[in-house]
Amino acid sequence: MSEITHAKEEDSIPFYPDHLTTEFKVVVGLVVIAFAIGIAGLISPVGIGDPADPMNTPAHVKPEWYFVALYQLLKFVPKTLGVMIPVVGVIFLALWPFFDSKPETTKKPTRVRFIVAVIGVIVIIAMTIWGEVS
Repeated sequence: MSEITHAKEEDSIPFYPDHLTTEFKVVVGLVVIAFAIGIAGLISPVGIGDPADPMNTPAHVKPEWYFVALYQLLKFVPKTLGVMIPVVGVIFLALWPFFDSKPETTKKPTRVRFIVAVIGVIVIIAMTIWGEVS
C-alpha cells in the first residue's frame, strides 16, 4: 500500500487569514480606483455636444434596416394611423386562419393570396429601399 504523506505545517500557507486579507486588499484597491474615476468625472465632465432633446429628432437619424419601411410609412400617414396599421395588420394575420376555415374547392383563392403576399413583400422592400436612400 502506498503511504500517505502529509505536508509539513511549515510548508503550507493557511487559506483563511492569508487569502481573506489578499482579497480584501484587492477590493479596497478597486473601490479606491472607482472613487478616483468618479471624482475625476465630477470635476471635469466629458460631453460630446448638447444634451439630447426627446421632442426633436434630427434629420440624419435612421432606424435599423428592418424598421426602415415602418419609418417611411410614418412620413406619409398621420402618426396614430402609422402606428395602428402594422398592429392591425399583425392581428389580422394572426386571426386569419380562424376566419377562413372552409375547405377550398378551387385554386383561385390560393392564387389571390399569393399575389397579395407578393405585392405586400414588394411594397415593403420598395419602402425599405426608398427610406434608405431618402
